[in-house]
Amino acid sequence: MCQLIKYRVGFVRKFISMSQGNSARPIKVLLVEDYLLTRTGLKAIIDRDPEIAIIGEAQNGEEAIAKVSELLPDVILMDVGMPVMDGIEAARIIRETHPAMKIVMLTASDSDRDIFASLCVGASGYCLKDVSPDRLFTAIKSAYNGDIWLDASIAQKVIREYGLQPGINNKRVASLPDPLSPRELEVLNLLVNGASNQEIANTLVISLATAKTHVRSILNKLAVDDRTQAAVNAMRHGLV
Repeated sequence: MCQLIKYRVGFVRKFISMSQGNSARPIKVLLVEDYLLTRTGLKAIIDRDPEIAIIGEAQNGEEAIAKVSELLPDVILMDVGMPVMDGIEAARIIRETHPAMKIVMLTASDSDRDIFASLCVGASGYCLKDVSPDRLFTAIKSAYNGDIWLDASIAQKVIREYGLQPGINNKRVASLPDPLSPRELEVLNLLVNGASNQEIANTLVISLATAKTHVRSILNKLAVDDRTQAAVNAMRHGLV
């Protein structure tokens, strides 16, 4: 009970802090990791971002399932390999009872089995534990906003699974019903390489709002729902 009160007090403090400069509340995250030291380190890192708040912790999949109904997080940051119940099985069960729940897998494993098993049970993201803090924040926020976020190396594995190989063949752009503009192709190349909207904006020296507009336009023109599908479709059509 004391632990739960501590997290709720922390969440309220972040909410008040954000309300002073922004009406949006912080993203509520449940952290699921069996090693206490790793959980402590992750919590310290995530606490740096005022837009994200850790509202609870679990040390295995069974605890995670119980706490989801109790805490109703926006995003679950879930380790793959844990005792009692691993993250993949926990994600499967959670998604059955909470279909809209966003789950980001955070693990040291880049095995094909773990990657595709995680995606098959409905994970919204897959990060390796050597990810930088900024990209971890991006992964959490992307999942919260309904996107799928993958490490660049993981994205390449997904692309290879579809039987696709990177290449440059922009002659196929015209084959789309609504061809991509030169600027959209630049954005698409960055998107395929795992860049966030902010990183796209910084690289192309455009506003964040403009970068978001380009990404939305690309998703519409490729007739896909998220960034991962856009990357796969782009490779399939030889756009990048």
